Amino acid sequence: MKILTAGIIAALVGAAQPALAGQDIDPGRLTETVKTLASDTFEGRAPGTAGEDRTIGYLIARFQALGLEPAGPNGQWVQPVPLLHTRMGTPAVFRFNAPTGAIPLEQSRNAYVSTIRPDDMARIAGAPVVFVGYGVHAPERGWDDFKGTDLKGKIVIFLVNDPDFAAKPGEPVSGKFGNRSMTYYGRWTYKFEEAARRGAAGALIVHETEGAGYGWNVVISPGGENYDIARRPADLTSLKLQGWLAGDAARALFASAGLDLAGLETAARSPNFRPVPLKGVTLDASIPVTHELIESHNILARITGTTRPDEVVMFGAHWDAYGKGKPDEQGRIYRAGANDDALGIASLLEIARSMKAGPAPQRSVVFAAWTAEERGLLGSEYYAANPIFRLDRTVANLAIDILQTAGAGNDVVLVGKGQDSLEDDMARVAATQGRTVTPEGLPERGLFYRADHFSFAKRGVPVLLLMGIAGATNLKQGGTTAGQAWIDAYTGHCYHQACDQWGPDWNLAGAVQDIALIGRIGDELAHSTRWPGWKQGSEFKAERDRTESARR
Repeated sequence: MKILTAGIIAALVGAAQPALAGQDIDPGRLTETVKTLASDTFEGRAPGTAGEDRTIGYLIARFQALGLEPAGPNGQWVQPVPLLHTRMGTPAVFRFNAPTGAIPLEQSRNAYVSTIRPDDMARIAGAPVVFVGYGVHAPERGWDDFKGTDLKGKIVIFLVNDPDFAAKPGEPVSGKFGNRSMTYYGRWTYKFEEAARRGAAGALIVHETEGAGYGWNVVISPGGENYDIARRPADLTSLKLQGWLAGDAARALFASAGLDLAGLETAARSPNFRPVPLKGVTLDASIPVTHELIESHNILARITGTTRPDEVVMFGAHWDAYGKGKPDEQGRIYRAGANDDALGIASLLEIARSMKAGPAPQRSVVFAAWTAEERGLLGSEYYAANPIFRLDRTVANLAIDILQTAGAGNDVVLVGKGQDSLEDDMARVAATQGRTVTPEGLPERGLFYRADHFSFAKRGVPVLLLMGIAGATNLKQGGTTAGQAWIDAYTGHCYHQACDQWGPDWNLAGAVQDIALIGRIGDELAHSTRWPGWKQGSEFKAERDRTESARR
């Protein structure tokens, strides 16, 4: 398939579509940027590698060529982000000890663990194992899975997702956690943080593809690596190991202790649930760890506002991918993330080019290329904890993380329905493109909590995320059937894998629609005095309301 020209795409998406800011989004430039960033020269763009150095140099040069200004600290293009990088070695010991005998664990086969402690050895000896259900402590919802149980030095096992994820109609838990829409309590990050707050030595989540939203292949894709923001010794997590236990392995483990995991899953959906010790079961682990402190970088560029430069509209995408891994069936070793998220970075550059070519904005517009998104949203989290521009004066964070490459669509997919007023802007602008808005197809996957915008949302900044795997787009050619087929092919085979590469079958007509849409929303905000707000019922509204006086 030939790459579509801007003129052909404009005809596909409809003549009613307004220009973003003086120029159309160019699919040819998008393609060239993606092909460059996903090339072997950039070595999979892992933080702290030569691939990062090349990525930083390339993106700074691109922003400079567009006429943007540096927006990092002290007039620099970059914000340093100190990271701890760890990698697990081959375990000397890794097993459960059960009443029925030893149960060996094999990294990446029936268990997957990593660490974010700077230890030379992840060593756990005879730690008792406790099942804590979904591991939720939510007083505002009348829910506490822990009931005061002492977890210090123990291994905690969690169920994936929320307590009402698998609830049947009529169960008391139904609706307490958004039904099939995941809350933050369902995220693996929350579960590990909660285990650490309670002093656990290790934490394992039972993997089920439906509840996690991805298969075992995605779980093991980091290859034993992990990253965290570099922390003081007093702030380190208590978890020596954290990770996942394969579903079959979990069921066998519970059976060895005379317990039925399926029955416990049902019991865990009750507010009366109490933690269940796996009597006679302990964990032994002795796994070598290599660790290093590295300095990675966020890249920040801006167009300074003419009349209200301290008010900031922010676009964001992450530059990092997964770096070097084991060869795939075609011998490719770099997991280069062509779509995730080189295409997002290409989108930022196109929006920046278009806005720079248009009238100067009243508010400042910042373009952020984040590091370490694939390692837990660490670059955006570091910025949000150490902002260059005040968050209470940040108008919105507009994020792009994966766009569908299967052609023009009749709709755009909304992630996080009911959160803030930017979804109303999405509907309005989509209508000018002849499109409608479709809520994400599987809200139980918790995609709203899995991209860099979330670092801003939890601090009260209104956000909007474009993510092509959030739901089946109603494609102009093939409808939702074709849209779902694209998602299945991408997430089932290439998500976080070496095959996430640019290909001649890419059709960027739908990506251009989405880029133009989010670009126009940001452009409008940059030329206005309007402040988007959170909707009633959003868990982030109170934090934004707290700083209301800063925006008067």
